[in-house]
Amino acid sequence: MGVTPAKLPKSTEEIVDAQAFFDRVVGAYERGVGDIELEADLDTARSAIPGGTGGIRDFSFIAPEIPEFISENCIGCMECVVECPDTAILARVKPEPELTKILDALPEGDAHLRGDWAKTRKYHTTREKRGEEPGLFGIFIDPTKCKGCAECVQVCDDNALRMIKKTDENMPVIRRKFEHFREVGPTPEEFISEKLLTDMMLADRSLQYVGGAGSCAGCGEATALRMMTAATTFVHGADGMGICAATGCNTVYSSTYPYNPFNVPWSNSLFENVATFAMGVRARWDQMGWQDKRLWCIGGDGAMLDIGFQALSRMLMSGMDIKVLVLDTQVYSNTGGQASTSTYTGQRAKMSEHGKVLGGKQERRKELAQIVMAHPDVYVAQTTAAHINHFYRAIMRANEHRGPAVVIVYTTCQPEHGVADHLAGHQARLAVDSRAFPLLEYDPDRGELIRERLSLQGNPAKDRDWYENPKTKERIDFLTFARTEGRFEKHFDAEGHPSETLLRAMEDRRRNWRNLQELAGITPEQPSAEGS
Repeated sequence: MGVTPAKLPKSTEEIVDAQAFFDRVVGAYERGVGDIELEADLDTARSAIPGGTGGIRDFSFIAPEIPEFISENCIGCMECVVECPDTAILARVKPEPELTKILDALPEGDAHLRGDWAKTRKYHTTREKRGEEPGLFGIFIDPTKCKGCAECVQVCDDNALRMIKKTDENMPVIRRKFEHFREVGPTPEEFISEKLLTDMMLADRSLQYVGGAGSCAGCGEATALRMMTAATTFVHGADGMGICAATGCNTVYSSTYPYNPFNVPWSNSLFENVATFAMGVRARWDQMGWQDKRLWCIGGDGAMLDIGFQALSRMLMSGMDIKVLVLDTQVYSNTGGQASTSTYTGQRAKMSEHGKVLGGKQERRKELAQIVMAHPDVYVAQTTAAHINHFYRAIMRANEHRGPAVVIVYTTCQPEHGVADHLAGHQARLAVDSRAFPLLEYDPDRGELIRERLSLQGNPAKDRDWYENPKTKERIDFLTFARTEGRFEKHFDAEGHPSETLLRAMEDRRRNWRNLQELAGITPEQPSAEGS
């Protein structure tokens, strides 16, 4: 349970003295003797961990490489900062006159820090032309949080980042660069545009997921959690939200004792009843006059589509003001890849292994979004962290909606999907383009009819079965997606021909897309003569 004692009732404050916990417990674990020297105590018995203890965790020794910033290529798009799953790459904008004074006052040995600041069109040239004070933009790497996944390099289309080998010579320099980031102070509000959603992580109040989580390198779930927390606290403040989490990967890496990456109140419940648990928290908050605090209920496809589905449905029918974030990996990652009803047809998974008789899971995938739409006046969005604006708009609209809201997020699980650490965003975009996981938004406030409420904006070629790459003329279908992931590799023979099972999976995805087109009032093109 992550808590910020000064902001909770006295009865909760007494559970754990945060400063004493940092000094005694975290300090011992940092020395590697916590589980040996520390006695059992009341805090441990209550599973209490203060908020933000992950902030002092050091991962600098687990990866051989680290990103390097190339300032002359940077345009200030912020995608690397947003997509990092570990809060390991952060940005600042500082007014040029103020920063010049800071840089001029640096000792000669810190002259290299000037190279970390860029004159971008976004923060410098455009503002200068408008007669506003120009700012310099900098990207800084926290070596204690970076796991070397290279997701930031993957998402940067401007070659402003590259991976370099860690050495005894460059690591002190990298550490000094991040110290400089902290020394210059926060980004002034005038440089943070509410119209540019990527700017949210320039604001310190948005950085309430501090890193130090035990998630895998490049974890697709962690990026979604960071972005949801940032979008909520940017609008509602660091004191304006709380989290109820279902047992799963997200609770393991978010509460690996004594480390907690959240600086907002966080607590976890059982796999199957987190929605019910959230109802109790919401009811108590409302009694206390905390109606404006946003409550987020987090779980994977198991907690929301399977064993916890009835609890979720009951919560939605209650009409309570609770927001749900579904981390959809299409597999129970926490149990080593067990199949769920979110698993795609043909996917290799525990309990649905690929063998001589059956080629992976044979059932079709359950579509939670359509089921949730059948509940009255519930806001629903299906999105990915790689579609940054779509994701942020969904979270912010969910927070505005007074009642239940469900945001389902495609979250790449590198070990279970069989993809490289740096490809979470790439695979999420391909999942959307191939109709494996279409983007959608269903807003009950838009009208009375489903076609008025449902938007498929953000998907390519909305009136066609499949999207065609305009440059290569290649059709992007479910087979295109499946070829890039290890979980489907056994469905292709030596010549690359797909199995009958995988062709059924592709047809399932096409039919699901057709259903969404019908609901959204989109007339699709007719299938070609050779079929789809």
